[in-house]
Amino acid sequence: MTLNERAVLLNELAQGLRPPDVGLSWFEGLGEDEQHEVLLLREFCVQARATAEDASEAIRRSGLRPTHTPSVLILAGRFDQQLGKVAALRPRHERIKAFRLLVHVLGLADARRRERYCADGCGHDWHRLGGGAPGRPPSAPPGW
Repeated sequence: MTLNERAVLLNELAQGLRPPDVGLSWFEGLGEDEQHEVLLLREFCVQARATAEDASEAIRRSGLRPTHTPSVLILAGRFDQQLGKVAALRPRHERIKAFRLLVHVLGLADARRRERYCADGCGHDWHRLGGGAPGRPPSAPPGW
């Protein structure tokens, strides 16, 4: 899968255009190095202007417990630094939780960005996935 194909898939997952179980199965099937590359999706979160306020809702939507390591990390300290710590988790089971969480952080931040900055249209290719108009969110429901 090319970098661009991976970016499209991650954005489709964040926008609710792909079933969550498809994304999770795909991620679980990757090797450790590839999973770490995918977790650079934290950069997508930063680019979409994710905020600390997104953390609690992303935890809830991801189905993670507040006591799971990625949940604890994302709520402690500077948000941008904590995203990096979540993405750097090493044990496989923690990477899977991190993936679930970061997809939801991206989904929340991107939805807000569409509403605030792209409502009248934009040039972001990922805002046209699923046939939606630029800057307009797709009608597919979020969540897993």
